[in-house]
Parts: sequence; structure tokens; C-alpha cells
Amino acid sequence: MIAMQEELNQFERSEVWELVPRPSNQSVIGTKWVFRNKMDENGIIIRNKARLVAQGYNQEEGIDYEETFAPVARLEAIRMLLAFACFKDFILYQMDVKSVFLNGFINEEVYVEQPPGFQSFNFPNHVFKLKKALYGLKQAPRA
Repeated sequence: MIAMQEELNQFERSEVWELVPRPSNQSVIGTKWVFRNKMDENGIIIRNKARLVAQGYNQEEGIDYEETFAPVARLEAIRMLLAFACFKDFILYQMDVKSVFLNGFINEEVYVEQPPGFQSFNFPNHVFKLKKALYGLKQAPRA
């Protein structure tokens, strides 16, 4: 429960969505929780992780989204970057963004169901209109 609440708090901080009445002419995508346990080198669970993902397999190209994109870096490009950085004495930093998809804005109007177990008591029939990408959407990597 704590891991799920942390994920939803991250959504609130990033302003990923807004609660709106259910649209009559637009499809609504379901959501589900994906759970994973992080373990240390001895196999002891050190952290529980929860991620809310959209059930993007229900989306249809041309109706719900226009194009997809998979960001892939070729090995030659990475080698060239490293060689150039060495030549110019640049300092390179590596970073891992915990919620990378939550930073990309989406162009289409996308509505998702409220997270299972966290429905609003005041507005149980409302849905979330996405402002930013959510894991599981077909257009999320492009955003």
C-alpha cells in the first residue's frame, strides 16, 4: 500500500492528470498495478515497488494515437560520444530517471480509469484526463 501511495504522490507532484467527468464520445483506457520486489545481493527484499500502468493494448492506431517511437541508441553513437568527450575533456554523468515517462507531454486526448483501490469517493464515475504520458500507452516512448 505504501508503494502504491508513493506512486500516486509522484503523479500528483508531476501533474500527470486531472479528474474529469467520463466523456461519452471518447474511449477510456483501463489501468492496473504492476508490483516488483527489489532485493539485495543476499536475496532479502529491501523495497517493494508498485507502478501504475495503462492497459495500452486496447488502443487502436489512427484512433487513439498516431505514431509510436522506440528510443534506441546505436553502439557507434555511444562510442562517438565517449571519444568526443575524451578529446574535449568533457565530464559525463550518468543518470537514471525514476519516472521518465511522467515528464513527457502527450498530444492526444487520453482518458484512463481511476487506479484500482484508489477510486474517489466523491466522484466514483469520473476518469483521469492525461496531461503527460503514462507507462503502457503506445505513444508514451515518443512523448
